[in-house]
Amino acid sequence: MKLQMIGCSHHQANVEFREQLSFTGDQAQIALDAFRDRFPKTEAVLLSTCNRVEFYTATDDDSGVEQAQFIDFLADQRGLAQDQLMEHLICRNGNEAIEHLFTVAASLDSMVVGEPQILAQVKQAYELACTQGSAGPLTHSIFQTASRVAKRVASETAIHKKRVSVPSVAVGEIAVEFFERMDDKRIVLIGAGEMGRETLQYLRDKGARDVRLINRHRQRADEAAAELGARSAAWEEMHDLLADADLVVSTTAATEPIMDVQRFGAIHQARYGRMLLILDLAVPRDFDPKIGELSGVYLYSVDDLQAACHRNQREREKEWPKAKRIIEDETRDFVTALHHRATGPVIKRLREQTEQVKQDELARLIGRLESAGASDEIRREVTQAFDRLVNKMLHPPMASLKDDVASGGNHGLLDALRKLFQLNDE
Repeated sequence: MKLQMIGCSHHQANVEFREQLSFTGDQAQIALDAFRDRFPKTEAVLLSTCNRVEFYTATDDDSGVEQAQFIDFLADQRGLAQDQLMEHLICRNGNEAIEHLFTVAASLDSMVVGEPQILAQVKQAYELACTQGSAGPLTHSIFQTASRVAKRVASETAIHKKRVSVPSVAVGEIAVEFFERMDDKRIVLIGAGEMGRETLQYLRDKGARDVRLINRHRQRADEAAAELGARSAAWEEMHDLLADADLVVSTTAATEPIMDVQRFGAIHQARYGRMLLILDLAVPRDFDPKIGELSGVYLYSVDDLQAACHRNQREREKEWPKAKRIIEDETRDFVTALHHRATGPVIKRLREQTEQVKQDELARLIGRLESAGASDEIRREVTQAFDRLVNKMLHPPMASLKDDVASGGNHGLLDALRKLFQLNDE
């Protein structure tokens, strides 16, 4: 068997190169079809995210795709120079490729360790390969195991339990301290950029139903709201929306505050003392800090949230050794199982061949013993002696093969057994 990963991530390549190398969903389908046409005996799964592009390939013999062949294929697909690809791509083989996939799926190789999206992206990549017919027995096994390993890391460590992004801390740790439930709260989200969209997703995950999204450019608000299940509103409606809100999250890219304490004074009066939580995630801040001094108003800035993010990141790092041990143990077990699967047919043929030789010789000897009038007891003892002899003869090569498999050997001993005992492939 030959397993390998060829690709790059944020560790080896800058974002400009990753953007050139990345594949959209449609492009990934075309690439997998082209790969199967060019290398019909090789299984392939393509994982393409904003932080990594990785091709996983597998064959059940040693005839896998060479790195030079793959670079030539990738150059054709993405229109990149081969020397540019060689500069950024890395190749991992065998055990290293398996351990790398398990590490990626468990989010231990992510830019933000523990971020939950990567496992879903790994699953999507595998499902696409299955749909396109480029997956096979080996990739089925390794990707299904990767999913199980990632879930084990998530359940046996706290590496996924500590939030490390500002929006996740804002919603998952601060907001839940003020509100037992979100489905009955009126929420105003200001800003439809990347942080606003991420925040909206966390709000939806927490059960928020009444979310009004406003943005200076109404079209962006309409698009984000339609995509993530909220309702958009005009920027000019901000006063009325804040007067009715229970929670406000602001994420704009404005260079000046969008709300000063004087303007908010009228909004505060219209609220008649009802509590308001404001999560100001913008840099620079969207809300004048003095607003937080008003009665019933609780204002958190991004600095307040960053402290929690850093604390949680340190807690995640403490879980790294435990997660890494799980990956190493699972990799070792998986590799051993793969090698046993490869050695099983050879061992079976060796035992069958040896058993046939034993039976032929035993039948000849038993016939002579019967002619000589030997008792049943003697014939049983002869048969048992032949069984013990065969088992003792087979034990050393079988034990050596087992040790070779356990140590991740390269099938040298397996090939030697084939030649020594003339075991032809079935």
